[in-house]
Amino acid sequence: MAKLTKKQKEAASKIEKNKLYSLKDAAALIKVLASAKFDESVDIAVRLGVDPRKANQMVRGVVTLPHGTGKDVKVLALVTPDKEAEALAAGADYVGLDDYLQKIKDGWTDVDVIITMPAVMGKLGPLGRILGPRGLMPNPKTGTVTMDVAKAVAEVKAGKIDFKVDKTGIVHAGIGKVSFGAEQIYDNAHEIIQTLIKLKPTAAKGTYIKGIHLTSTMSPAIALDPKAV
Repeated sequence: MAKLTKKQKEAASKIEKNKLYSLKDAAALIKVLASAKFDESVDIAVRLGVDPRKANQMVRGVVTLPHGTGKDVKVLALVTPDKEAEALAAGADYVGLDDYLQKIKDGWTDVDVIITMPAVMGKLGPLGRILGPRGLMPNPKTGTVTMDVAKAVAEVKAGKIDFKVDKTGIVHAGIGKVSFGAEQIYDNAHEIIQTLIKLKPTAAKGTYIKGIHLTSTMSPAIALDPKAV
């Protein structure tokens, strides 16, 4: 097991052992724990009482964070020429079609989100092995395959994120930066937790929200009380 650095030990000492924090207290504490010279990302991990191997217990969705992610999200709009102007006006960083499809085939994936149109999805199919593992394949369920390209781009730029439970039953998501105010961190975390609660599969039995942890890039995890969110 790796030894903790002095800063890590100092941060860990500020978390009460075996205590489950309220979301409000955790949002304030995460700012105190941050010690890096850069603006650390704030992440949430929610352990769900589901079996992701079963289709009727898969949890996937989208949420618009009230205060955004604090990250400059790079958006590629793969659209036909008649949609290029509106995608650019909405804030897309890269706009085009065939040239970018070729770039992706050649290994270029320097974007965070790809938005496209239903008519273009056929061309993206062969790129699934490149885009899929990187979480970049557009999907109608997350609003990244749509005719309203401008709206989709604007929402992503404003803080819309998609999430999916992993094979261990945990949902991970970036919800901001430590430079955010404690209230902003609270609002963003609260929004995604409430969205997860609404998405509870009817097939899921027993305790649904089993555990929640809040962390920043360099800090130890803060355990939350699921009943105090």
